[in-house]
Amino acid sequence: MRQNSGMRDMTAGSPAGHILYFALPLLAGSLLQQLYNMVDSWVVGRYVGDGALAAVGVGFPVLTMFSSLFIGLSSGGTVVIAQFFGAGKLDRVRDAVDTIYSAFLVSILPLTALALLAVGPILRLLQVEESAYGEAYLYLMVVCAGLIGSIGYNLNSGILGGLGNSRSTLLFLAVASVMNIILDLVLVLAFGLGVLGVALGTIIAQAFSWLFGVVYINRHYPEISLRLLPRKFDRALFGQIMGIGLPAGVQMSLVALGAMVVMGKINSYGKEFTAGYNVGFRLDQLAFLPIQSLSSAVISFVGQNIGAKKLDRARQGIRVTVALSAVWALLMTALLLPLSEPLVAFFSSTPAVIHAGAVYLWCIMPFYVLFAVMFCLNNAMRGAGDSVFPMVDVILSLILVRVPAVYWLADRFGPDYMYLGCAVGWAVGLALSLGWYFSGRWKRHGSLADEGGEPAGPEL
Repeated sequence: MRQNSGMRDMTAGSPAGHILYFALPLLAGSLLQQLYNMVDSWVVGRYVGDGALAAVGVGFPVLTMFSSLFIGLSSGGTVVIAQFFGAGKLDRVRDAVDTIYSAFLVSILPLTALALLAVGPILRLLQVEESAYGEAYLYLMVVCAGLIGSIGYNLNSGILGGLGNSRSTLLFLAVASVMNIILDLVLVLAFGLGVLGVALGTIIAQAFSWLFGVVYINRHYPEISLRLLPRKFDRALFGQIMGIGLPAGVQMSLVALGAMVVMGKINSYGKEFTAGYNVGFRLDQLAFLPIQSLSSAVISFVGQNIGAKKLDRARQGIRVTVALSAVWALLMTALLLPLSEPLVAFFSSTPAVIHAGAVYLWCIMPFYVLFAVMFCLNNAMRGAGDSVFPMVDVILSLILVRVPAVYWLADRFGPDYMYLGCAVGWAVGLALSLGWYFSGRWKRHGSLADEGGEPAGPEL
């Protein structure tokens, strides 16, 4: 299996070369994903209305909360598979894949049912304006019914990521993106289905991407072929995977919950303000994609090198990733600030929407570099098997600090200043991440591939 050209052994050669080689396909795929997300926003904003644009924006944190446990499972799987692969234990790679898919197939239907039941109560909690409630409810019900496609894609991506293969993920996303854009244009513009058409296009494209990934993995990696009835469920291995993935999943779920609390405040200022936030957030996410891709790359890089007991090399990769992410954050700040209003105006011609979107970007972009460095460090430590500290750091900074700061600033100075609370949270989170990283405590887990479980190799 190590000879397969789609896999990448990151335990030798240039750290920067491996990280960029792995990150670039992820970046291209993420750009495609954001492209079809922005097509969703553009279609509903231009051809359906600001209420529909607000409805699509409301859905993002809700869907993240529902899928976060499985995304955590995918993250844990990436780390475990990377460490086994780096240690040359390919039989354990196969066991990990079987275990991940067994957990997915058993729990996806109960999760979907829970998500559907929770849509109404969550929208009421979010204080969605009455004029946007019906469209938000319809959008979320349809997309929650199709969670299996989104989650399945993320699991496939996590498995391949652990093996150093990010190019195949790009292929899956390219197919899904083109399909989603075509379906948006046909279902919304040609058939006039509005928000329903956007939601249907999303779940159909995601399901196809997942199933295409299953077929691809089975054809190119017969040693780890995916089955409706997996060969083996290893409880001890599942414990290892969830030991890393569960904190990541809990972190994502709580961050999504915090985002929904913030969304409740945003929604209280009306649908134009919500629509403006949605557009600003889409642009923010687009700027963040290279940082996210580099962070995914460093998880696999650190995982493989920890598995191979090359700890100094792992730290070299971390330094490269942090430097590249910081430079990118500064470049995006310089680009987006002067273009904030014209970019928001591309999605909506309503002056209040343009103002709200530009305000969002002017509040967060000057401090973006803080979040970039914090995000990379936390993911690097997760690649080494330390998933608890990143969870604690994010909960403290993005929930316990950021959310109260946003509310206080909104009440004290008005909505145009509320997003500065994000910068307060990022500053706290970065300080904690730097302190933990330089303390060296994140290295204590050693290689998960060691039978005895004891840390091995020289200190970083």
